[in-house]
Amino acid sequence: MNVGFVSLGCSKNLIDTESLIGSFKNHQFQIVNEEDKADILVINTCGFIESAKEEAINTILEMAEYKKKRCKYLIVMGCLVQRYYEELIKALPEVDLFIKIEDYDKLWDKIEDLIKRGIVEKKKKKSSKKITQIPQMPMLTQEQFLNRVVTTGENYAYIKIGEGCSNKCTYCAIPYIRGPFASRKMEDILEEANMLANKGIKELIVIAQDTTKYGVDIYGESKLAELLEKLSKIEGIKWIRFLYAYPEGITKDLISTVAKNDKIANYFDIPIQHISNKVLKRMNRRTSKEQIENLLNTIREQIPDVVLRTSLIVGFPGETKEDFEELKEFVRNAKFDKLGTFMYSKEDGTPAEKLPNQIHGNTKKARYNQIMKVQQEISKNLQEQKIGKIYEVLIEDMSFDGKYYIGRTMQDVPEMDGIVYVKNTVDKKPEEIINHFRNCKVTEVSDYDVIAEMI
Repeated sequence: MNVGFVSLGCSKNLIDTESLIGSFKNHQFQIVNEEDKADILVINTCGFIESAKEEAINTILEMAEYKKKRCKYLIVMGCLVQRYYEELIKALPEVDLFIKIEDYDKLWDKIEDLIKRGIVEKKKKKSSKKITQIPQMPMLTQEQFLNRVVTTGENYAYIKIGEGCSNKCTYCAIPYIRGPFASRKMEDILEEANMLANKGIKELIVIAQDTTKYGVDIYGESKLAELLEKLSKIEGIKWIRFLYAYPEGITKDLISTVAKNDKIANYFDIPIQHISNKVLKRMNRRTSKEQIENLLNTIREQIPDVVLRTSLIVGFPGETKEDFEELKEFVRNAKFDKLGTFMYSKEDGTPAEKLPNQIHGNTKKARYNQIMKVQQEISKNLQEQKIGKIYEVLIEDMSFDGKYYIGRTMQDVPEMDGIVYVKNTVDKKPEEIINHFRNCKVTEVSDYDVIAEMI
């Protein structure tokens, strides 16, 4: 039988999907990229915010249309299922099997039961739309991590170092969906990293909901810096980066490790969410404006060419005009290299859902636009400073017309940051360029991407 997959949401979700692809492959199923050729379609959903939930439902309904043709079984798993299991069973009879995250340790048994017997066991478990408790979720097994099929190409792969989150920010449903933070054993992560390196992967992207919490639960202290050092010793790995580092967890040791190790990208992805102390307190964040500003200054002092990325939330309940103006002024002064902004999404079961002074949608949209306008001007100025500079570029593809090679610098996270378009002016075959590192000089810039020449 042929199996097709759709993975929605974050890169952490993608690793779960890749592990399931590996399981199907090991059980002699054929993996296909075209939905109309699939006998089984598997959708891994995201349920983080309202727009993600809408995307998931629309995707399920779209994939259900293939059951009128070749598809025999439609399987849906992931965060949306964990949050709304009973509701989805009632609302979407087109789906043959829903798999909750808490059942991932029995995942293959459920799939085999569906395929072999042609029936779906729908257990009427007690469930509620409202989330009130934080469950302890099973993690993928080491065998599943090692057997995963990397879907991100030949050059980079994500490596998940922990599951869940224990921070309990008042706006976030992740702890209720994925459970408290649980670290993987360091030896298991290193084994997986070696496996990826042996497959030719050149860049490791270390991820967790909060990477700075790595090791605290099993070793009694953060082991992120030590893990990065050990990963950097793996032969074949050229670039390493880590994402989602909460500000309170970024230590002097971690900054020093990044500063001294050439393999680790001078890149900090620090989700601060806001800068007003009043808003940060209502969000149950563990840092203050003063601590955030001191942290950014420290990082820039120790790593002058560092790239800083952050994410913000506008329109959080009770965010006054003064709070927002304080945030806007901070963005203007901080001059982040990369910045993403979200409009607050009211999520079922989270403490922020019940907070007074919810912000009107139009106000949230207006504030979002203002922040992005400020950041666009900052980005434009930072981009212009790149003209004439030389960067090492990992070439990953070629444009349709063959005029440009397409790549990234160490400053760019795939699918998230900018692209380098390298003029095809060298007398070499594409296979001699693609999937290789080349030094390139920037000649032109746009708001987010650059054009360069190979030197």
